[in-house]
Amino acid sequence: MKGNMRAGMAQGVNLTPQLLQSIRLLQLTAPQLEQELRQALDLNPMLEQEDPAEEADGADDAQAATLEAASWDELPEPAFLSGGGLHGGDGDDATLRIADPASSDPRVRLLQQLALHWDPRDLELAAWWLDHCDDRGYLEQPLADLLAQGADAFPLRAGDVAVVRQRLLHGDWPGMAAADAGECLQAQLSALPESPLRTLAARMLDAHLDLLCVHDDRALAAALHADEAQVRAAVALVLTLRAHPAETPIQADDAHIVPDVVAWHGGGAWRVALNQRGTPRVRIAAHCERALSGNDHPVLRGLLDEARWLVRGLAMRNDTLLRTAQVLVERQRAFLEQGDEAIAPLTLREVADAIGVHESTVSRIVSGKYIQTPRGTLELKRLFAVRLEGAEIAGSAVRAMVKRLIETEPAAAPLADDVIAGLLARQGVRVARRTVAKYRDQLSIGPARARQRQAPRAMAC
Repeated sequence: MKGNMRAGMAQGVNLTPQLLQSIRLLQLTAPQLEQELRQALDLNPMLEQEDPAEEADGADDAQAATLEAASWDELPEPAFLSGGGLHGGDGDDATLRIADPASSDPRVRLLQQLALHWDPRDLELAAWWLDHCDDRGYLEQPLADLLAQGADAFPLRAGDVAVVRQRLLHGDWPGMAAADAGECLQAQLSALPESPLRTLAARMLDAHLDLLCVHDDRALAAALHADEAQVRAAVALVLTLRAHPAETPIQADDAHIVPDVVAWHGGGAWRVALNQRGTPRVRIAAHCERALSGNDHPVLRGLLDEARWLVRGLAMRNDTLLRTAQVLVERQRAFLEQGDEAIAPLTLREVADAIGVHESTVSRIVSGKYIQTPRGTLELKRLFAVRLEGAEIAGSAVRAMVKRLIETEPAAAPLADDVIAGLLARQGVRVARRTVAKYRDQLSIGPARARQRQAPRAMAC
C-alpha cells in the first residue's frame, strides 16, 4: 500500500466560545437578557452589578464592540445560528427571513398549503378563485358569472376552471370557494366517514335547509320520513361543521412587551437610547481582578475569562442594537411623524450597509425586539418595508392608503376594489385589483357588498 500526502488550503470559520456567546446575546430580547444577566450574577463571583447611581465608564467596551462587530459577518447563516433560513441570492429580500406570524389573509395561508402538493398551473387557477372569495371563503359573485369570467381569463384552460373550484371545495379546507352556506356544509359533510347519519344530514341540507335554520325537528322528521331522534342526531352533526370555510389563524396569547429601545423627538432631531430599565448593568468585580493578578488558578482564571467575554459580548450587542435603531429611526422619520402612508421602502441590506455589518447581523438584532416611539411601541421589523414592484413606494404605505379610502368612503356606496385601484392610480400608485383585495383582507375589512350591508346598522348606532 502506498500512502500519499497532499497539501491543500481551505477557508472556514472558527466558532470560538466567545463568538458563539456574542451571537446568542445578539438575539436575546430585553426580558431574556435580564434573565441571562441575573443568572450570570448568581453563578459567576467575578461579576458584580453596577450601582444605578454610578456613572459607568463604557468607552473601552464600546470601542471594542465597534472593532469586533465585523467578526459576526464572517459567519455562515445556518438555522442553528441565525434562527432563519439559508442566505438567499442577490434578489432575495432578507427582510422575509425575520420571524413572522401566520398571515392574516386566509387565502394566502391556503395557497401556501396548496403550493406543497399542487401543480403550479393549477395553483394559478386556485389563486384566481380565491381572489374572488370574500374573507369568509364564499364566492363574492354568482357562480355562473364567475365561470364565464374564468373561461375568458384562462381561454386555454377553460375546462379546468370548474374542476379547480371543485378541488378547492373538497380540498384542504372543505367548503372553500362555496357558492352558499348549503354547498359549504355539504362539502364538509362529504369529508366525513360515510354513515346513515351523514346521509340523513346531507338530505336535510339539500332539500330542507329552511326547516333546519328554524330548528323545527318535528317538521324535519316528517319531511325526511325519519325518526325524530335520528333527525336530532343529524342536526347535531351539522352543528359541528364550520359556518365559514376559511380557517382563522391561532392567535398567540398577549404578552407583556418590554421595549428594547426608546425613540423620541427633541432638539429638532430624533434620538434613540437603549431601555436599561429592569436590566442589571454588570461589570467585572475590580477586587477579584486584582486578587487574581499573577495567579494562574485554572478555575478562577476560567471564571474571570467568562466574565470578560460576557461583558464584551454585551457591549457588542448593545452597540449594534443602538446603531441599528438609530438608522431605522432616521430612515423612517416621515413614518414616525406622519403615519403609515409615509413609510419608506427599507431593506435589511440598506441598514446593514449604513452601519457597516452584514445583513444577517441586522436580521438577528431586530428579531423579537421592540422600540417605544411617540406613535406607540412597535416591533423593529415594523420599520422595514418592501418596495412595491415598479414603484418608489412601500407596500405597507399602499395598504394604509387603502385603509384611508375605505374609512372615508360613503356609507351608502362603499368603494369596490377596482374603484380603489383607480383612485390610487390617480395618486400615481398603480396596483392591480387583486393587490387591493389582498391589502383589504390583511386589514380584516370585508368586500364592498358586505360593508354596504353593515352601513345601516352603523348609522343606527
